[in-house]
Amino acid sequence: MEVILDNLPLYLRGFGMTLYLLGLTVLFALPLGALVAALRISPVPSLRVVAAVYTEWLRNTPLTLVFFFIAFVLPRIGARLDYEIGAVVALTLYTAPFFAEAIRSGVNAVPVGQAEAARSIGLTFGQTLGNVILPQALRGVVPPLINVTIALTKNTSVATGFFVFTLVSTGQRLANQNGDQVIPILLGVAFFYLVITIPLGQFADRLEERVVVNR
Repeated sequence: MEVILDNLPLYLRGFGMTLYLLGLTVLFALPLGALVAALRISPVPSLRVVAAVYTEWLRNTPLTLVFFFIAFVLPRIGARLDYEIGAVVALTLYTAPFFAEAIRSGVNAVPVGQAEAARSIGLTFGQTLGNVILPQALRGVVPPLINVTIALTKNTSVATGFFVFTLVSTGQRLANQNGDQVIPILLGVAFFYLVITIPLGQFADRLEERVVVNR
């Protein structure tokens, strides 16, 4: 424990960057995921195809490969990004399809008759989605969205290999400096991840219990 307390500012630095990556990625990936989900259930076939290709491509591509593209391919075509911003872009592109599928699963759980009734009174696709479908889907969508966010928290560690100082970077630096205290150092890293993921998991569990009770 002493090595953790002695290097607490370094842990907090890595923790702060992890929160930064997490917060910005959710801020950008969630709206993008909602847009992709809307495109996937759109009545326009071409939009459905584009959204499906993007979703399946990114979901089945390793996150490290997405980081490689942002960090090494984009600069070759003149689009150089700061390391932190590049990490946010990579995480956003990778996470948005998972948000999209979580949202789409909630939308698909709404009875088809709801959409048919909305169309029968003259509502457009956008009005039906925003005023009828999404409000009903919201309760079932939030827990999966939180689970994706928990996975995203752990995925931020990939940014360590691309020049971003995260919690894993803290563990690497301290382990190199204190080779005889690797275990407590790594336990410290795990603790700060748990500070994020455990409250999120508990929040998701409570929401699921409320949904079950309401049903």
